[in-house]
Amino acid sequence: MSMTIKVFVTGGTGFIGTNLVRLLLEQGYSVKALVRPNSRLDNLKGLEIELIKGDLNNPDLSKQMQGCSVLFHVAAHYSLWQSEVEKLYQSNVLGTRQVLAAAREAGIERTVYTSSVAAIGVGKPGESVDETHQSPVEKLVGHYKKSKYYAEQEAIKACQKGQDVVIVNPSTPIGPWDIKPTPTGDIILRFLRRQMPAYVDTGLNLIDVRDVAWGHLLALEKGKTGERYILGHQNLSLKELLEKLAQITALEAPKTTVPLWLPLAVAWVEERILAPLGKPPSVPLDGVKMSTQPMYYEAAKAVKELGLPQSPLEIALKDAVEWFMSHGYIA
Repeated sequence: MSMTIKVFVTGGTGFIGTNLVRLLLEQGYSVKALVRPNSRLDNLKGLEIELIKGDLNNPDLSKQMQGCSVLFHVAAHYSLWQSEVEKLYQSNVLGTRQVLAAAREAGIERTVYTSSVAAIGVGKPGESVDETHQSPVEKLVGHYKKSKYYAEQEAIKACQKGQDVVIVNPSTPIGPWDIKPTPTGDIILRFLRRQMPAYVDTGLNLIDVRDVAWGHLLALEKGKTGERYILGHQNLSLKELLEKLAQITALEAPKTTVPLWLPLAVAWVEERILAPLGKPPSVPLDGVKMSTQPMYYEAAKAVKELGLPQSPLEIALKDAVEWFMSHGYIA
């Protein structure tokens, strides 16, 4: 790939964005990345990219995209706290609308928009769903999922106006460069720190974050305009995930399950009663509600149409553990 192909990336400091930027550089693309003035830039240190300071509401965004032919809109605000509802819609919905408008004005030829399986919703308990499924928006648990649904609608509207946008819906990525960390990275960290004596009976679809990065690039090359592609791999219960971590680390996996009413009660008291009194909550109520049903997905469409890689999860978990340990996350 020629260095003359310049791409604009939002969210490049985040977990998926960092892995995408690194892949783009490896594949010979020239990268311009939008970063917030207060963002941690550790993940991008030493990379040959052009950094643009600003945010999704920057009025000069279309000018900053000039010279780029491709946009990867990866940036999103992730929070399950009730106190950040307004920020979720401002960043995820209005931000997506503004970024897509800027891309249209700047003459961007093709956009890959990073949605989420959160926008799709879930099926019946234990059921694995694909891109054709859509939970009613009122059934989506929490404002993060709702904001991602409405943000995806912005991408669809842009397509209807003639803009070339491909939608990708990552499931739960794992692997290196999880700087924040993500909720799944936090599970790995709590396991490593021996802070997880018990677990909730739930499940997730997991995928190596580097395969997610490849999914973005493959969507650029092969994706159909206006279509969504689930970037996922393997459905695992939380118990199975912890057992895999036990095999990798030789640490013992927790054997006790927690009845869901207990974390629900704790989360409700913390967010609804203690938080208004000034005590920061430790457990998000929406996060506990989400865990009441396994979030299982089917990625056959992306595998067949895009060639999405399906790397072994054991490698991603091992690399995540090593990255956390080598970057001082384990006290």
